[in-house]
Amino acid sequence: MGNNRVLEIVVGLFVALGIAALFMLAMKVSNLGGLGTDEAYELQARFDNIGGLKVMSPVSVGGVKIGRVTAIDFDQQSYEAVVRMDIGSNFNRLPTDTSASIFTAGLLGEQYVSLEPGGEEDYLQSGDKLMLTQSALVMEQLIGQFLFDKAEGSGE
Repeated sequence: MGNNRVLEIVVGLFVALGIAALFMLAMKVSNLGGLGTDEAYELQARFDNIGGLKVMSPVSVGGVKIGRVTAIDFDQQSYEAVVRMDIGSNFNRLPTDTSASIFTAGLLGEQYVSLEPGGEEDYLQSGDKLMLTQSALVMEQLIGQFLFDKAEGSGE
């Protein structure tokens, strides 16, 4: 009787460790882990249209992930989306004329913010705003524009 109890406890611990390992794997695959550093500085950018950008979406420079989107708000005065991003403190040499664009990873992938460094000699500080932004391309708008151009061209 006592031997069965020990066996049940060992099996229970093994199952609990398996569930914990699956959870850690899921966190790693979904990129919900941190930036790799505890320290970060915040930047802000305004976009006319953010498409499907979400909180926790990556922020990258040249394809290298340097941060994450931390908040998305709507400015009711300018009717723009305000995107706040945490950038790893080890990436603290972004020029003040850095531009931000929203791209899609692959054909149907997630959207992310891509930063393109400028040529200024001064660097962005925590709380700074990126002035040069390019909104997300929305596939429905592109298709609608294409169809409108075709219909307009065939009427001549």
